Amino acid sequence: MRSLLGHTGRTVAAMYEAFYEMERLPFVRDVPINELYESPAMADALGRLTYGADRQLFIVVTADSGCGKSTLMRRFSESLPKDDYIVLYVSDSKLTPRGLYKGMLEQLGLEAKYYRGEAKRQLQKEVEVLRGVQKKKVVCILDEAHLLEKETIEEFRFLLNFKFDSVSPLSLVLAGQSELWDKLRLKRYAAVRQRIDLNCILPHLDRSETERYVMAHLKYAGGKQEIFTDKAYDAIYKESTGIERRINRICEKCLMYGCQQGKRLIDEHAVQYVIDHEMLGGDV
Repeated sequence: MRSLLGHTGRTVAAMYEAFYEMERLPFVRDVPINELYESPAMADALGRLTYGADRQLFIVVTADSGCGKSTLMRRFSESLPKDDYIVLYVSDSKLTPRGLYKGMLEQLGLEAKYYRGEAKRQLQKEVEVLRGVQKKKVVCILDEAHLLEKETIEEFRFLLNFKFDSVSPLSLVLAGQSELWDKLRLKRYAAVRQRIDLNCILPHLDRSETERYVMAHLKYAGGKQEIFTDKAYDAIYKESTGIERRINRICEKCLMYGCQQGKRLIDEHAVQYVIDHEMLGGDV
């Protein structure tokens, strides 16, 4: 049997898209938010984030790699009314305190002052104007927060201090992989940890959620037929352990394999073949 890797990705994708009578590719990264499966844990986290944004709280969001953290941030950002909120997004593993203020000020259309203290005061003044004059709440999302250095993490308590702690100037969301909490539990971060208002954890999908997740993507693709058997879903769940990114990769390669073999229905044997022969270490 020819390896699936012998074709260009787009050519094979076009083949299985036509073979399964789909209108679009199902397991791509740019699926519209409203078409994605929302697990109970995702819905709960979204509700907590919305609550935190309204009350300008300090929130930590963690998940294992591939478990939907980026999707949650997209959902959250797009759910906030643009007339009431300004969302700032920063993702930089080498972020310094000044870089943090510079990134936020640039997204607000301002050129940051050179010195950290001046940039911080500049940001606080701008946020106060947004809150007091424009009646808008500011939400800052710091992604990949598990990679941040000590100096930047410690800066959060100064960023959140405003009018002697009586008022929070903005909602700060730290989003990172599960080891973020291991870092925050260190004694050196006690002062930061004490300021955390909400903690959201995205778990792996369970077996039934894995099936619903795949079916939601197939529905988005516009397919008009059942493609995976119940036992195929069992095999997908077992191999992926409910990690969404792994589910996507397994299902995509199964569709490629099924198309090449002329299989309209993909069973557990086809899934296992793909797992054994096509899932390289970097694929999952």
